[in-house]
Amino acid sequence: MTIERKLPKPKKCCVASCGVSFVPSRMGQAVCSPACAALDAPRHREKAHKAINQRKRREIKVRKEKLKTRGDYMREAQAEFNTYIRLRDQHLPCISCDSLPSDHDLITGSRWDAGHYRSVGACPELRFEPLNVHRQCVKCNRNLSGNAVEYRIRLVQRIGADRVAWLEGPHQACKHTIDDLKAIKAEYRAKIKQLKEAAA
Repeated sequence: MTIERKLPKPKKCCVASCGVSFVPSRMGQAVCSPACAALDAPRHREKAHKAINQRKRREIKVRKEKLKTRGDYMREAQAEFNTYIRLRDQHLPCISCDSLPSDHDLITGSRWDAGHYRSVGACPELRFEPLNVHRQCVKCNRNLSGNAVEYRIRLVQRIGADRVAWLEGPHQACKHTIDDLKAIKAEYRAKIKQLKEAAA
């Protein structure tokens, strides 16, 4: 019993200026001749360069990720969290001195920190606790070491005495793993996006 081989069907040359109908001699052939292949090459070259560049960028990203330390992940998570706090509180006065943001400050965010009520050094387990962190002017946060007495007075007014008492109470120690920090970064990046979309 002999098996008949199917002959390839004729197809149209993909070069627009040609359009000749031809029978492909190999799988995937899209042009009718070497001349048309030369005309079609730049289109493939651009796609190939784009694909190569994308692959290189992915490889660089993977290599950079492998070189990161836990401290790098901590800084990235902290940066996203702090940005969220500043955006969340952007229309509120400083938690310690009631100074208000000017229009310029709202645009640049340059005069404002995400100030911790209980410091990261004293209570690292509250580092990423939103109740413990509020928008604070640079003067109070950096020059006055957090201006803690005034911070507490306004914090009670803002979140209530019960929550402040909870912040001041004992907390279970925790050491964030790299996976924890990645999750925190992703969570606050999503919250930042939500706040920006709501403000738009």
